[in-house]
Amino acid sequence: MYHNIWLFIIFIGAVVLITKPLGLYIYNVFHGRKTWLDWFALPIEKSYSKLVGVTLKKEQTAKEYLLSLLVFSLFALLFVLVILMVQALLPWNPAHIQNMTWHQAFNTAASFVSNTNWQSYSGETGVSYFSQMLALTVQNFVSGAVGIAVAITLFRAVARNNEATIGNFWSDLGKAVFWILLPLCIVITIVYVFQGVPQNLMAYVHAHTLSGAEQVIPQGPVATQEAIKSLGTNGGGFFNANSAHPYENPTALTNFIQVLSIFAIGAALTYTFGKWVGNTKQGWFILGVMLVLFITSLGVMTYAELKGIPGQNNAHIFDLYGQTTHLANMEGKETRFGIFQSTLYNSVATSASDGGVNSVLDSYTPIGGAVALVNMALGEIIIGGVGTGMYGFLLFMLLSVFIASLMVGRIPSVLGKRIEASQMKWVMLGLLISPCCVLVFTAIAAVMPDVSSSLTNSGAHGFSEILYAYTSAANNNGSAFTGLNANTVFFNVTLGLVMLLGRFVTIIAVLMLAGSLVGTKRAIDSEGYSLLSTTSVLFGVLVLFTILIVGGLTIFPALSLGPVLDYVTF
Repeated sequence: MYHNIWLFIIFIGAVVLITKPLGLYIYNVFHGRKTWLDWFALPIEKSYSKLVGVTLKKEQTAKEYLLSLLVFSLFALLFVLVILMVQALLPWNPAHIQNMTWHQAFNTAASFVSNTNWQSYSGETGVSYFSQMLALTVQNFVSGAVGIAVAITLFRAVARNNEATIGNFWSDLGKAVFWILLPLCIVITIVYVFQGVPQNLMAYVHAHTLSGAEQVIPQGPVATQEAIKSLGTNGGGFFNANSAHPYENPTALTNFIQVLSIFAIGAALTYTFGKWVGNTKQGWFILGVMLVLFITSLGVMTYAELKGIPGQNNAHIFDLYGQTTHLANMEGKETRFGIFQSTLYNSVATSASDGGVNSVLDSYTPIGGAVALVNMALGEIIIGGVGTGMYGFLLFMLLSVFIASLMVGRIPSVLGKRIEASQMKWVMLGLLISPCCVLVFTAIAAVMPDVSSSLTNSGAHGFSEILYAYTSAANNNGSAFTGLNANTVFFNVTLGLVMLLGRFVTIIAVLMLAGSLVGTKRAIDSEGYSLLSTTSVLFGVLVLFTILIVGGLTIFPALSLGPVLDYVTF
């Protein structure tokens, strides 16, 4: 057991260790400074500039930036939708996979464009190699890059003083892909291939077992998708079993690389922000608060799975005195990973906006499943997705500053930027759109007469499956309890809408907030205007309570009808 605890310590240490160098590299990339990857990225950026036909150095206002982002995302949505609906006619389809229905294609397109990667299909039977590479893997890159770009605009807005522009969307998108995501994924892909992850265009292998049965072994370009799946906090699996499949995640090393990849860029952006605003202590403060929440969730989830539930989902033996001794809950987990590597993966994935799993969440204990739900319901800000975690956390931080300033009678300001009532409206829109989508659509689904036929379980656990689906969709996570058959018209359409609302309404709020902040003059400490410290332990406690109250209380009543009731009725 102690060596497994060391696994957690080494992981957290590795996250902290890479935060500064990677964060500094990202800072240099977006400031146009010379980097050691310019030889690789600059030629690609020049070709990209000609392709999109825009001047990358010309900055945009918030509205112009938002319009470019929405037009690009709409084109991407239609592009993926069309490919999935005609994939049977396209090349690289050795398994002769048929076209998707319109509603499943819409759900999948909305999922990958919104960086959610929710899947109502099985990868090895639902999409061709062509669709995997040109539609889905490409969106893994650009949807992650969009998240990074939006976070960078907020960094600029806080750092700049009385200006009108927040950057150029096309430039930020290219920098995120060509300097950050693409080169890192090339390295990770090579490592995966050497670890046994397939990367080919072969037809599926038909093998004959010793008992005389025939087994179909899927193939495909797996390694390339696996690399960006984790690094871009996408989570969509090439196979239905996701990272529990030995082709996607064959060894303990690939498991560790995946969980570290999920947190890498999200953690690094905390240092990038601190460097950008001239206060690296602020960046370390943000990372510290995030890690407190993560360590808490990891500890509770691991303890719940180690303890199990008496008589339910866990092995038990009788000791010499006839007393029942309960062992850890291993149902739905890979024996090659065990409890610790499973809870580490799933705690990381639900803390970030990554839907990858290496064990079945539907088989977790009610408390273990509730932790995953809470991780997502807080807004995916515990490190969070690439970019999305940082701008989500900054929304909570701005709300905390506003509350604290009102309590002590100071003018609300963060890092010298005064916070006005109009800006708080954008903050609240960004924070409340996801829980509103979760609660409204979960309530509708719970009373729909046809939904019960999609559930593997009834009662509290069945409600948990519905609640988890909409929480995952609204917060752009993409993981599932797997006990829900989501491939119906109702679930495909409603979950697709929730994914788009949770992603793009939040982005609208963040970009409008950035446009408002960038034009604000920077204040200084003076008599009658004392700036609030946003790096103190006391402020850290306030931020934690704000996250738990605003993010948590919206979901706690629903949790009482799902995982909590599921636990007490066992």
